[in-house]
Amino acid sequence: MDYRKSLEQAIVYIENNLNGDIKVEDIAKAAGYSYYHLNRQFAAILGESVGSYFKKRRLANASKSLIYTDQKIIDIAMENGFDSPEAFSRAFKAVYKVSPQVYRRNRLDTLIGSKEPLGTGMLDHLIRNVTVHPKVVELPVIKVAGLRGETTLRNNRLRELWDRANSLYTQIPNRIPGGRAFGICEACMENTLYSMNDDVLFTEVAGTEVSSFDGLSEPFVRKVIPGGRYAVFTHRGTLRKLPQTFDYIWGTWFLATGEEMDYREDFELYNERFLGYDHPDSEMDIYIPIK
Repeated sequence: MDYRKSLEQAIVYIENNLNGDIKVEDIAKAAGYSYYHLNRQFAAILGESVGSYFKKRRLANASKSLIYTDQKIIDIAMENGFDSPEAFSRAFKAVYKVSPQVYRRNRLDTLIGSKEPLGTGMLDHLIRNVTVHPKVVELPVIKVAGLRGETTLRNNRLRELWDRANSLYTQIPNRIPGGRAFGICEACMENTLYSMNDDVLFTEVAGTEVSSFDGLSEPFVRKVIPGGRYAVFTHRGTLRKLPQTFDYIWGTWFLATGEEMDYREDFELYNERFLGYDHPDSEMDIYIPIK
C-alpha cells in the first residue's frame, strides 16, 4: 500500500482547505483511505494524528496573521475555522500559552507551534532522517569541557564554534579515550520555549567528555550535564537538515507528548556514528530533558 502517496494527498487537501469547513473524514476521503487507516499512518510516520496536524496548521496560520496583518482577531478566528473568538482563544492559548491579544502585542514569531506546511522535503525528512517517536533513557551525570559561543538560529555560527573546538580539543586534559562530543544548548531563563525565535541570541558549549576538570584552563569552560530522564531523537544524514529535525521536535512532538519537560538543558550527542557534517549515513542524537 502506497501510504506515502496517501499522506501527500491528505496534506495537499489540508493546505488547500485550511479556511474551509471540512472534517477529518473529508481528509481521509481525499487521500483514498478510511479515516482509521490514514490516521494510523499519520501517527506512525508523522508523529501525530490527522486532526492534530490540521488543527495546529490552522493555529500556526492564525499566529502569522496576528503578527503580520492588522486583521481583527474575530476575523482571524473565523477565517481559520473557529466558531467563536472564545473557542479560538482557548485553542490558541493551549498551544502558545498566551492569548491571541498578548501574542500579537509581543510580536514574536516563536518556535513553539510555528508549524510550517508539511511539504515534500519535510515529509521525506520525517520518513528517512529522524525518529518521530523518541526513546526515553536515564542518564548519569556527564562532565564536558569545551568552548562556549554565541549564535542565533537565523545567523547560525555553530559550525564555526565546532571547527574551533575541534582544532583545540587535544589541549583538554582528562579526555575520556574515544569519548563522546556534546553540543549543549545553554538554558537561559529569559529565553523560554515560548519566547525563542530565529533572532534570539543564545549560547552553546561545544565540547568533549572528560573524567574530571583538573587542570582545565582558559579558553575552555566546564559543563556538567545533570543526570535524569531524556527523550532521545536520532537525526540521520547532513546536519544542514538539523533545523528541520528541531522544527519537528518543538512544532509537533512537544505539543503532542504526554511527557513533562524539565528545566535542564537539551543537548546533541556525537559518537562513532557521526561521520561528518554532510555525510549521508551520519547519525547523531538529540536529548530533550523530561521529568
